[in-house]
Amino acid sequence: MEDVRNFLNLVKKNRRGKLKIYIGMSAGVGKTYRMLQEAHALLKSDIDIRIGYIETHFREETHNLLEGVPIIPRKKIFYKGKEVEEMDVQGIINAHPEIVIVDELAHTNAEGSKNEKRWQDVFDILAAGINVISAVNIQHLESINEEIEEITGIQVTERIPDKILELADEIVNIDLTADELLTRLKEGKIYKENKIEQALNNFFKPEKILQLREMALKEVAHQVERKVNKEVPKQIKLRNERFLACISSNPDTAKVVIRKTARLASYYHSHWIVLYVQSSNEYADRIKLDKQRHLINNLKLATELGAEVIKIKNDAITQTIINMVEEKEITTICIGKPHFNLFQLILSTSVFNQLLKAMAKRDTDLVILS
Repeated sequence: MEDVRNFLNLVKKNRRGKLKIYIGMSAGVGKTYRMLQEAHALLKSDIDIRIGYIETHFREETHNLLEGVPIIPRKKIFYKGKEVEEMDVQGIINAHPEIVIVDELAHTNAEGSKNEKRWQDVFDILAAGINVISAVNIQHLESINEEIEEITGIQVTERIPDKILELADEIVNIDLTADELLTRLKEGKIYKENKIEQALNNFFKPEKILQLREMALKEVAHQVERKVNKEVPKQIKLRNERFLACISSNPDTAKVVIRKTARLASYYHSHWIVLYVQSSNEYADRIKLDKQRHLINNLKLATELGAEVIKIKNDAITQTIINMVEEKEITTICIGKPHFNLFQLILSTSVFNQLLKAMAKRDTDLVILS
């Protein structure tokens, strides 16, 4: 397998563990199957590869591939009187195989585990110099969470920050056509018979699958382009983009601005900042507790997505933004779409006018995110 040889070449480059991620549009496309196929190919090449965590969902074709691949036993954790099994991160580090397979990258660990999320476990394993092959579905990507909910009607609670894909040394898209995926579903290769009809009427509708497939293809293409831009020197130096996302305590607008700016920054592989200017009427004793909680969560989200978060107390909001633009050499400011007519805003709001005039004097773009 050519992709196996490519991955082996990556492994030899340096001591930090290399990360390979299989990504797909949904469950059932064959990510786990491909990881196990790769494991058998590597074992034939005398590579010490083991399973740290795998989830076959009792799919027969996949389950049969477990035979012959060494498994590092899971760790048992007692939580609320129940015994649950989680990946044994320390056991993997102690065993120190050359490569370990870690399925379900977006998984949330049981309370009592060292890390809250499995992707954090993967970072610990990589830091120990162990190479990781993992898998995730496109709907678990943090920055497109709201778009996924709009497409599928399902709120995805287990998510991974985009930076994981950026840090991956290799990303492989497991692609099927909508017809191929639906055929697999109807043949009982994804879910048991009693769940097939329900799946066809909900998540596995052709129009939803097509949109998810497009998102997965675009994401992998974007990551490949980012890698090329990073590793292949360009003859013409382009403007070094730096994004500034300006948020308020409005929870919904702030979340949109953060996620969309994260996507832009990821696309340009650039540094980005989230700025919250706290005016005197937004001090903690003047805004409601739920608004404070949403603000804290949004700033946490920004950090998880890789932003530098800056919080400044100042009533001169426009000037504070302008100062930040100059200090941090910002090329693009991102703000949320106002809740009223934009034309009225431009005519009646001096703050907005000041910002437009200030940006016109600089080589700085202003992006309004809806």
